[in-house]
Amino acid sequence: MAHDIVFFLAPDDESAAATYPQGPGQAFESVTCRFIEPDSAIAEWDMYFEEPSAEIPPIEQFLGWSWPAWVIPPLNDGVELFALPPRLTRALANASSTELEELADRWTARLRSADGDEMTDDDLLAVLRGVSLLAASAVSTGGGLYSWSF
Repeated sequence: MAHDIVFFLAPDDESAAATYPQGPGQAFESVTCRFIEPDSAIAEWDMYFEEPSAEIPPIEQFLGWSWPAWVIPPLNDGVELFALPPRLTRALANASSTELEELADRWTARLRSADGDEMTDDDLLAVLRGVSLLAASAVSTGGGLYSWSF
């Protein structure tokens, strides 16, 4: 589980890769959260928009989902840098408040089932709303949405 996660907007993969290993800092518009697995969060969100449902899909379906691409392959230093899929970025940019609320509830339920009392203290709906705003900026500027974590 990553301690610090930053979802951020960058013009392209090369700019995002330049944040390695220190993170995006103040250089890029971002949303932060703590104690989640960013790759599983991205997969959960993508799955929701491709197959909308308030119910948590079976774990086998979730684990078989297409997971986000690395911007830089893992180097055994604890830093992870992912690109969110363009279709997910568009879906987040166009998501309604109701969709974000339903997704936050579903994501919370999955995290609670996996992590129990060790679940993040972050307001996951606020995280999704912030990432949705970043996605809207990415769509309007032609940039990308990324996740940096340590």
